Amino acid sequence: MGDGATATDARRAEQARHDSRAQPISRRSLGRVRDAGESRRTVLIALVANATIALAKLAGGLLSGSAAMFAEAAHSLADTTNQAFLLVSIQLGKRDPTPARPFGYGQERYLWTFMAAVGMFLAGAIFAIGFGGIELATGGGESEGFEVAYVVLALSFAAEGTSWVRAFRQTRSEAREAEKPLWHYARESRDPNVKMVLFEDTVALIGIALATIGIALNEFTGLTFWDPTASVLIGLLLVSVAFWMGRDAKHLLIGSAALPEERKAIEEAIEDYDEVEEVEELLTMVLGPNALMVAARVNLRDDVDAERIEKVSSAIDERLQELVPDVTEVFLDATPGRD
Repeated sequence: MGDGATATDARRAEQARHDSRAQPISRRSLGRVRDAGESRRTVLIALVANATIALAKLAGGLLSGSAAMFAEAAHSLADTTNQAFLLVSIQLGKRDPTPARPFGYGQERYLWTFMAAVGMFLAGAIFAIGFGGIELATGGGESEGFEVAYVVLALSFAAEGTSWVRAFRQTRSEAREAEKPLWHYARESRDPNVKMVLFEDTVALIGIALATIGIALNEFTGLTFWDPTASVLIGLLLVSVAFWMGRDAKHLLIGSAALPEERKAIEEAIEDYDEVEEVEELLTMVLGPNALMVAARVNLRDDVDAERIEKVSSAIDERLQELVPDVTEVFLDATPGRD
């Protein structure tokens, strides 16, 4: 009788292992990820600021004839388009999962970020560099209207600065919450919105400084090549930032893994349970700014029964959420022990 009971328990444990393979132990809706309201407000402020600045710079360029001002107008227009893309991505990314898209639409945020990077690249490479190059080749450049240019640049700096302060404060707050240095957090963040606004505004402030220096050198030296040179430098700056943004979005768009410290914490948390002998394989994939999938092939002890497997699975699920709040999907593949 005892041998029969032991055999029955063994069969039940083996069946439980089989049933648990590749089955999700948690199916949380990805529509319930952390609210993107703060990010949306930050992007809205940036959009309004950049749209206003673009019109002012265009007017300043037309009145002064400055190549640098036209380059800056193209820069602000590209930034405005980018913010519009980001707002669209926030709205589309909030949609709940569907049978056709079981993991939700979080990765759509990265698609629109990539498109914004392409737009910035075109604005920098085609217009700013191209227009500045033509002005250099033809000997053009600003020769009058310096006061108008300075006023527009000063207003632009104030507006860009306001947007930058907003993005900086949000990023700093999130970095403190994550207990990471600000720059380190900004580089690693999977939320493209605030990071993109912060870096765009930083580059915009640098661009305004370059335009100011170019126009000032033009005025005080009388050499008109300084102004289109500033336009070319602004274009090169846009191209470099667009390349970085596109590369960052590409990695997340095609299925980037969790951060190394997150993977280490997940593996150690699973192996910390007595019922687990080892984690044979751990796979992670980013599903959105605050959504992460975890799939693990776990080697359990042979004496773990079906009831205990269920309890341990639930405990692991809850533990991973505590350690890494972005974890939204957990899959365990339970395999028999080595013996």
